[in-house]
Amino acid sequence: MADFTHFNEEGRAKMVDVSDKPETARTAIARSSITVSNEIYQKITNHEMKKGDVLAVAQVAAVMAAKKTWDIIPMCHPIPLTGVNVRFSWEEVQQQYILHIEASVKTKGSTGVEMEALTAASVCALTVYDMCKAVDKGMVIGPTYLIEKTGGKNGDFKREM
Repeated sequence: MADFTHFNEEGRAKMVDVSDKPETARTAIARSSITVSNEIYQKITNHEMKKGDVLAVAQVAAVMAAKKTWDIIPMCHPIPLTGVNVRFSWEEVQQQYILHIEASVKTKGSTGVEMEALTAASVCALTVYDMCKAVDKGMVIGPTYLIEKTGGKNGDFKREM
């Protein structure tokens, strides 16, 4: 068990101690998507969804999710985030629409923000689903993945597309 960072001497789960790691600028960008019907696309873009402005609510949910990642992912540290942003774009594919979600998270700290970016993108897509499910439950979420991260001892990562 000595080689596993998230287990103690007894083989039980633990949160890694990052108190000796230097604080550095760290960023992460994650993407997710949700595929919706033409009807949902029209209702979202024309602000006709009964629950309200879907993208505005989803954006706020994403920011809140990034800030609370440590509450729902057991081994994540509480991190003081310095910035969270979410961008949306639409793509039409075979009479359906894909809402692309990109979540960017920043901090200056001793551990990375990849999980915060992934959580933000995921919760954003889930919120869109929740707000639109009365119209059509056939929406498909995903894929969700890390695009890039900077900072930390493991260096930078950039997904080859």
